[in-house]
Amino acid sequence: MRDRRPDDAHSTGVGDGGRWSTRRIAMYALFVALAMAVSFIEFPLMPAAPWLKYDPSGVVCLVAGFAFGPSAAAIVSVLGFLPHLFTNPWGTLMAVLVALALSVPAAVIYRRRRTRTSALVGIIVGALLALVVAIGANLVITPMYAHMSMADVAKLIVPVLLPFNLIKFVLNGVITFLIYKPISTLLERGRR
Repeated sequence: MRDRRPDDAHSTGVGDGGRWSTRRIAMYALFVALAMAVSFIEFPLMPAAPWLKYDPSGVVCLVAGFAFGPSAAAIVSVLGFLPHLFTNPWGTLMAVLVALALSVPAAVIYRRRRTRTSALVGIIVGALLALVVAIGANLVITPMYAHMSMADVAKLIVPVLLPFNLIKFVLNGVITFLIYKPISTLLERGRR
């Protein structure tokens, strides 16, 4: 008899032992909706670059990844930005790439060992990878739509892009680190 997990009731019949339960799909949808909603809460972090805006959707991606694993992190990271695809496709592409680079590695590390230390290491590794992706994406994608050369974008790395992204990832990491355990406790109560 296979092991029963608290979230495999009402299995959708996926061949991997009920991992895609109705409850799990509903939780993913809840996290996607939350990521969509908070992605519209934007504010500039640096007066020198008011076009670069922070939104807390990265926190939602990280919490989903910690709660349900890397697949949840990936799904929330991609689907959470869909509403922006129609108004800002290039920005959406960059946001999705950065969210994936931040949340999926963090979720993989945390999944191996579910401790606060592992969560912190996952957040730091994810933030470093996301920083590299953010800088690379800006160098490649920004010239396509901002009428800037790659050299012009490269000049912005140290004074603008690097500080903005560092502040963004520190905010995402600190907020996630502070709120994950209480949210995790609520999710565990809901599974009972």
